[in-house]
Amino acid sequence: MAAQPTTAPAEGATPVILEMRAITKEFPGVKALDRVSLSVRAGEIHSICGENGAGKSTLMNVLSGVYPFGTYTGQIIFQGQEMHFRDIGSSESAGIVIIHQELALIPELSITENIFLGNEPRRFGVINWVEAKKRAIELLARVGLQDDPDTQIKNIGVGKQQLVEIAKALNKQVKLLILDEPTAALNESDSQHLLDLIRGLKGRGIASIMISHKLNEIEQISDSITIIRDGKSIETLDVKKDGANEDRIIRGMVGRVLENRFPDRSPDIGEVFFEVKNWNVRHPLTSERMVVKNSSFIVRKGEVVGFAGLMGAGRTELAMSLFGRSYGTFISGQVFKDGKEIQLRNVPEAIANGLAYVSEDRKALGLNLLDDIQDSIVSAKLQKIARLSVIDRVEEHTVAESYRKELRIKTPTVEEGVNKLSGGNQQKVVLAKWLFTDPDLLILDEPTRGIDVGAKTEIYGLIRDIAAQGKGIILISSELPELLGVSDRIYTIFEGAITNDLPADEATPETLLRSMTSAKQKATSK
Repeated sequence: MAAQPTTAPAEGATPVILEMRAITKEFPGVKALDRVSLSVRAGEIHSICGENGAGKSTLMNVLSGVYPFGTYTGQIIFQGQEMHFRDIGSSESAGIVIIHQELALIPELSITENIFLGNEPRRFGVINWVEAKKRAIELLARVGLQDDPDTQIKNIGVGKQQLVEIAKALNKQVKLLILDEPTAALNESDSQHLLDLIRGLKGRGIASIMISHKLNEIEQISDSITIIRDGKSIETLDVKKDGANEDRIIRGMVGRVLENRFPDRSPDIGEVFFEVKNWNVRHPLTSERMVVKNSSFIVRKGEVVGFAGLMGAGRTELAMSLFGRSYGTFISGQVFKDGKEIQLRNVPEAIANGLAYVSEDRKALGLNLLDDIQDSIVSAKLQKIARLSVIDRVEEHTVAESYRKELRIKTPTVEEGVNKLSGGNQQKVVLAKWLFTDPDLLILDEPTRGIDVGAKTEIYGLIRDIAAQGKGIILISSELPELLGVSDRIYTIFEGAITNDLPADEATPETLLRSMTSAKQKATSK
């Protein structure tokens, strides 16, 4: 790691802690970054915005040493010195810590063990766990977490896991904290707590770089915003001086004005074709805990039915338990399709009865990241392209290519690995996979989580088009504007029970929140 002094900041100005100058990074056949520049001041909250595939994460991987010096061109100047990071360890030694969207915690280890993993305090060559626990308690207090440091990571929620990651960073004497989609999996309360903590770090002089697709949070917390488009830095906005509201940010990200993020649609809603009655499911590990309680609902042909609830309310548990009892222990309940009772005892049975489920976790449950695009698209119903139990590879390619064009999946070829796609394009592959099964009811669980505003608009258009074909859609989302903008009708869930059923044009964020936080049940539509 080399060091070269640079020009000092002007007297009275907040010093620049980081400069990235003309960073260019290429992969085979793709220029991911093209002379991107970035400047961050000490104690500043600096956000990076851009569509999926714009180069945001690639830029941060260059900064943190994931892509080491020599694999890119350009300069990284940190605290007045040019840095040549060989790996993550060398960037962390300098005080730069990155927290990825997929948290780097080991579920079976305790909070203490995770905080000090690879950096344990020692005495005479032996790990001093008494000292580690003492320091863990101090670090947890700094991030506002009061859990026992001996608690296993798997036993705390995602919001608390984010705080543990920040505690790890504080233990490493962080000077610049990089957060990649830190609130993507958090509910509103946990998100606000995390944003308040980032503000608190700013008060201690710690600079933060935040990547997020939640533009309302970006606008709320940022001092400045750098916009990246197609691998190039387009502009940097001073939030106070430049009036950087959501519309202004979007215009920079997509290069055009998005007049309506929720496409206009004239729903043609038919009769009830899917009905669930008195559905009850227990937690898979804690038998006394009911995660779905006596839930009943209906879906009509051509209808988009939203499900709103706080994290842990039971939305995903309800959806997965219906989709072939993929979650929990089924207790009782009935499902009717076109007026006849059907059995959904396993996933093949659910698919055969016309159900499809797009998971909220596309990487762990929606895709095999070792597969290519064409294998992924046909994987849920191979018999459609099989001849005498042998897969027809020509037909497979034809099918995948048709979905690539229809869903506008950005890839040079359908033989590309899905792990090389951006989040938005991975989500389109998951949608294609389930559309290939010809479902009558498509369950979408957080379908726009972690994807950019342009890709979101495309997903909303797909939802509109699928509903126009007379199919029913269940939309689970933590974003109330999304539910209100896309749904025809919205159910609310609280502690596993459905508490309300509202036409979307009569619902407001206030009425939804009231029903999402109350056990009092109201009559549902018939």
